[in-house]
Amino acid sequence: MSTNTLVPVLTPDRLATAHTYASYRQLIDALQVEGKTTGTQQSEMLTHYTHLNVQRMQRLDKTTHILPELQAAAQSLKQQYVWLILTEGWCGDAAQIVPVLEAVGQVSQGHINTHYLLRDENLDIMDRYLTSGSRSIPKLVVLRADTLTEVAQWGPRPADAQALFLSLKASGATHEEYAEKVHAWYARDKTQATQQELLALVKRLA
Repeated sequence: MSTNTLVPVLTPDRLATAHTYASYRQLIDALQVEGKTTGTQQSEMLTHYTHLNVQRMQRLDKTTHILPELQAAAQSLKQQYVWLILTEGWCGDAAQIVPVLEAVGQVSQGHINTHYLLRDENLDIMDRYLTSGSRSIPKLVVLRADTLTEVAQWGPRPADAQALFLSLKASGATHEEYAEKVHAWYARDKTQATQQELLALVKRLA
């Protein structure tokens, strides 16, 4: 769980080292050319997952349309917020969700500014936002822009996707089996559950 919400989650200097969405994507592409991915662990499997994730993000960048009510809510915020997003290039859930988070920031008319931190390079922050003891990503931490204190958090998946994931894990499904089923869920859902949960979050900020 998170720490004291009156204490800044990170310093302005550290926030300044975070990736933009563009630089995050460029980093992943550059590492792919070298046969690598982000993070401390490297393997052919993780590089393959990253290749699939690049395709997913490219598709979502083109096809994601923010719900009118979510766009309106983001634009009507009374304060500016930092959306701090913990992610890695090899994470399939991140590939399905990060483009949506970025799209919300893009339509917010400056009320929401996205910043991306790699999980494995920022474990001190990641470990404040564990999911049932796991370093599950993506993780969104919403900060007030003026104080960098936490006001909300979300992730790593929409509730229905998380329930499916936990059910499959409990049934003994292999990584390949639950990844296939969870990604099929994302494909059917077309970002709607993610957007509805983000809408609820933004409305709470207002």
